[in-house]
Amino acid sequence: MTTDPVDAGPVVRYECDGPVATVTMNRPAYRNAQNSAMTYALDTAFADAAADDDVRVVVLAGAGEHFSAGHDIGSPGRDEHLPFPRRAGLWWDHSGKSGAERRFARESEVYLGMCRRWRELPKPLIASVQGACVAGGLTLAWVCDLIMASEDAFFADPVVRMGIPGVEYFAHPWVMPPRIAKELLYTGDRMSARRAYEVGMVNRVVPRDALAAETRALAGRIARMPRMGLALTKRAVNQAEDLQGLHSGLDSAFALHHLAHAHNAETSGDPLAGMDARSMSRSAGAES
Repeated sequence: MTTDPVDAGPVVRYECDGPVATVTMNRPAYRNAQNSAMTYALDTAFADAAADDDVRVVVLAGAGEHFSAGHDIGSPGRDEHLPFPRRAGLWWDHSGKSGAERRFARESEVYLGMCRRWRELPKPLIASVQGACVAGGLTLAWVCDLIMASEDAFFADPVVRMGIPGVEYFAHPWVMPPRIAKELLYTGDRMSARRAYEVGMVNRVVPRDALAAETRALAGRIARMPRMGLALTKRAVNQAEDLQGLHSGLDSAFALHHLAHAHNAETSGDPLAGMDARSMSRSAGAES
């Protein structure tokens, strides 16, 4: 089990309570920023949940004050240069490579590939979101079938400030109306949980101190449904989204995402255009 150098314990906790498995991101000192160790630990946890016949529903949560501040672009545990066993695609190992080859190979695996893999988990997956759900945090919530949010939760994708057209798993126009997606991206502003509910991105908004209990109650209710019926229903809805262009849209946006990285590297010498976690946080806009 991978542990974090600052936060105590494994980077991802896996616990079962009857038919409900809870997968908890556990880097609260860094707002659950997703390094590769966490990403692969999440994949292992979801695989364990899929294989366990006693598990009917899976909850994804974040330890501490925030669900996830996104991809790790600056913590001491940042490990994007290290090799990991590839599970979500057939691209070669990114470590030891350079330029676009390195970034494209890695992100095809750990961002787009992993998100697609988790979206197809054949059991209902519920996100339990509090505090920040930013950039890469959005992708984790979006691959879930349902999103429960606390009243203090907020959602944002500020990466246009890097000159990049949104996070790698570009589901924006499918999880919210296109004009709302453009506003979120163009401004980089935070979207409140209540606004996310109004536009249909979030299923329910509850008080912070009731989030865990309300999520568990919903998971327990769903867990009483037939397992095969749930799996087939999930597949049917996912296929409908794909027929509406989600799969091909993700591929197209992923290519533009990497064009932006290459442009940044060529014009400024930095694929992130000189931005880091602190500067991105400082430039965060108002909450809507």
